[in-house]
Amino acid sequence: MYNTTFDVQTNARDEMIDITPALADAIAESGVVSGQVSVYIPHTTAGVTINENADPDVICDMLAALDKAIPWRENFYRHAEGNSAAHVKSSMMGCSAMVPIVGGRMTLGTWQSVFFCEFDGPRKRRVIVSIAD
Repeated sequence: MYNTTFDVQTNARDEMIDITPALADAIAESGVVSGQVSVYIPHTTAGVTINENADPDVICDMLAALDKAIPWRENFYRHAEGNSAAHVKSSMMGCSAMVPIVGGRMTLGTWQSVFFCEFDGPRKRRVIVSIAD
C-alpha cells in the first residue's frame, strides 16, 4: 500500500478542481501497475466526484444545480456557523472515490476526471491518496 497526501488551495465558496494530474503523479510515484487508487477528502464541507472534464460548462451546470437544490440561505438552517449548505453538498457528493489502475494508469472514461469539490472556500484543503496493488 502506497499512501500520500497533497494540498489543494481553493479560491471560491463553490468550486470544482481537477485533481486527476496529481493522482496520476501519485500512481507513477507508487510504481503500481495494476490495482486501485482511493481518494479521500477529510473535510465536512468539501467532497470528491468523477465527472466530465471536456466541457467546462458541465462543472458550471453541476455547481448551479447543487446551489439551486441546496441554496445558501440566512435563517434557514440551524447550524450556527452558517455553512450548512456546504455540509449538505459535501454529504451528497461524498468524501471518497476509487478508480481501478490498469497498465499504471487510472481507468477513467474518455471524458472523465476526478474533481475536488469545494463548498465553503476559499480554503487550504487536504487530499489523502491510497494506492494498492
